[in-house]
Amino acid sequence: MIRKAVTINCEGLEARPIAMLVQKASQFNSTVHIEVGTKKVNAKSIMGMMSLSVCGGDEIVVVTEGVDEAVAADEIESYLNKQ
Repeated sequence: MIRKAVTINCEGLEARPIAMLVQKASQFNSTVHIEVGTKKVNAKSIMGMMSLSVCGGDEIVVVTEGVDEAVAADEIESYLNKQ
Protein backbone atom coordinates (compact mmCIF):
# COMPACT_ATOMS: atom_id res chain seq x y z
CA MET A 1 0.00 0.00 0.00
CA ILE A 2 1.21 3.48 -0.89
CA ARG A 3 0.00 6.68 0.79
CA LYS A 4 0.88 10.07 -0.71
CA ALA A 5 -0.13 13.43 0.71
CA VAL A 6 -1.02 15.96 -1.99
CA THR A 7 -1.96 19.61 -1.55
CA ILE A 8 -4.55 20.85 -4.03
CA ASN A 9 -2.99 23.83 -5.83
CA CYS A 10 -6.00 24.90 -7.90
CA GLU A 11 -9.27 26.57 -6.87
CA GLY A 12 -10.68 23.14 -6.08
CA LEU A 13 -11.89 20.00 -7.76
CA GLU A 14 -15.11 20.58 -9.67
CA ALA A 15 -17.13 18.33 -11.99
CA ARG A 16 -14.85 18.17 -15.03
CA PRO A 17 -11.53 17.70 -13.18
CA ILE A 18 -13.18 15.11 -10.94
CA ALA A 19 -14.53 13.20 -13.95
CA MET A 20 -11.05 13.18 -15.47
CA LEU A 21 -9.55 12.02 -12.16
CA VAL A 22 -12.06 9.14 -12.00
CA GLN A 23 -11.13 8.17 -15.57
CA LYS A 24 -7.43 8.26 -14.66
CA ALA A 25 -7.95 6.16 -11.50
CA SER A 26 -10.07 3.64 -13.42
CA GLN A 27 -7.13 2.84 -15.72
CA PHE A 28 -5.37 0.94 -12.92
CA ASN A 29 -5.97 -2.53 -11.51
CA SER A 30 -5.07 -1.30 -8.03
CA THR A 31 -7.61 0.16 -5.67
CA VAL A 32 -7.34 3.94 -5.47
CA HIS A 33 -8.84 5.88 -2.58
CA ILE A 34 -8.75 9.55 -1.67
CA GLU A 35 -8.79 10.55 2.00
CA VAL A 36 -9.78 14.01 3.22
CA GLY A 37 -9.76 14.26 6.99
CA THR A 38 -11.68 11.25 8.25
CA LYS A 39 -13.53 10.67 4.96
CA LYS A 40 -12.24 8.00 2.54
CA VAL A 41 -13.77 7.48 -0.91
CA ASN A 42 -13.09 5.28 -3.91
CA ALA A 43 -11.38 7.45 -6.54
CA LYS A 44 -13.04 5.34 -9.23
CA SER A 45 -16.49 6.51 -8.07
CA ILE A 46 -17.74 9.79 -9.52
CA MET A 47 -20.37 10.17 -6.79
CA GLY A 48 -17.87 9.47 -4.04
CA MET A 49 -15.42 11.98 -5.43
CA MET A 50 -18.11 14.65 -5.84
CA SER A 51 -19.00 14.23 -2.17
CA LEU A 52 -15.55 15.36 -1.03
CA SER A 53 -15.89 19.08 -1.87
CA VAL A 54 -12.13 19.60 -2.06
CA CYS A 55 -10.97 23.23 -2.19
CA GLY A 56 -7.67 24.81 -3.13
CA GLY A 57 -5.10 24.48 -0.35
CA ASP A 58 -6.72 21.33 1.06
CA GLU A 59 -4.43 18.40 1.71
CA ILE A 60 -5.64 15.01 0.57
CA VAL A 61 -4.07 11.59 0.81
CA VAL A 62 -3.93 9.31 -2.23
CA VAL A 63 -3.98 5.64 -1.16
CA THR A 64 -3.24 2.93 -3.71
CA GLU A 65 -3.00 -0.81 -3.23
CA GLY A 66 -2.41 -3.54 -5.79
CA VAL A 67 -0.14 -4.72 -8.56
CA ASP A 68 0.33 -1.30 -10.16
CA GLU A 69 0.06 0.79 -6.99
CA ALA A 70 3.31 2.74 -7.49
CA VAL A 71 2.41 3.84 -11.02
CA ALA A 72 -1.16 4.64 -9.95
CA ALA A 73 0.00 6.78 -7.02
CA ASP A 74 2.52 8.66 -9.18
CA GLU A 75 0.07 9.34 -12.00
CA ILE A 76 -2.77 10.44 -9.69
CA GLU A 77 -0.35 12.76 -7.84
CA SER A 78 0.91 14.14 -11.16
CA TYR A 79 -2.63 14.77 -12.39
CA LEU A 80 -3.61 16.56 -9.18
CA ASN A 81 -0.49 18.75 -9.30
CA LYS A 82 -1.33 19.88 -12.86
CA GLN A 83 -4.82 21.06 -11.93
